[in-house]
Amino acid sequence: MVTMQLSGILFDMDGVLIDSSSSWLEAFNHALDTYGHEAVSMEEFMDTYWGDDLRDILTRLGLDVGIADFCTNVYPEHLGSVRIMPDTKRVLKELSDYPKAIVTNTAYDCTAHILEEFGIGDAFDTIMTADRAGKGKPAPDILFAACDELGISSDEVVLVGDTNVDVRAGSTAKIPVIGVGVKADITISSIGELPAIIASIASSKLL
Repeated sequence: MVTMQLSGILFDMDGVLIDSSSSWLEAFNHALDTYGHEAVSMEEFMDTYWGDDLRDILTRLGLDVGIADFCTNVYPEHLGSVRIMPDTKRVLKELSDYPKAIVTNTAYDCTAHILEEFGIGDAFDTIMTADRAGKGKPAPDILFAACDELGISSDEVVLVGDTNVDVRAGSTAKIPVIGVGVKADITISSIGELPAIIASIASSKLL
């Protein structure tokens, strides 16, 4: 067991706090149709693109559309398919004493739309996105940038994520990862288990 002083929590957004896979698939297929490209299936989307940097996804799909344009004119039309995870608001309230940051490969404009839609933006002290940090996960830049804005050392935070992209970013940054349904330093099945895990870390019973 490694003891640590826990001073803050970094949260991935999609797949952790919200269920947005359907909305992203719809938005990408909307754009693909507009440009005369073939749609992608949910299986292909989840296996090939889920969790990656939005800019990279647009490029790999052959979509000649800017991030700002996509987030302003395409994605908002599909927000109706986004669902907040059942325990998200409770968990954020229970962890309100900890400084918290969003660290997501979703672009800032899209992230802002989502957080506003579900009324959870105020729970976070900063929102760090791939376009703000300059590089998305699995590069560690976004994690370090979030820590800088929180004013907390990276060795005093944990990262909560749901993909191997999150795990790789945390490993590179030497930040412990709590994986939601993905093998990590600690693995949980849903966000609802997080407060108990955080309490155990804070009391040095885990990590």
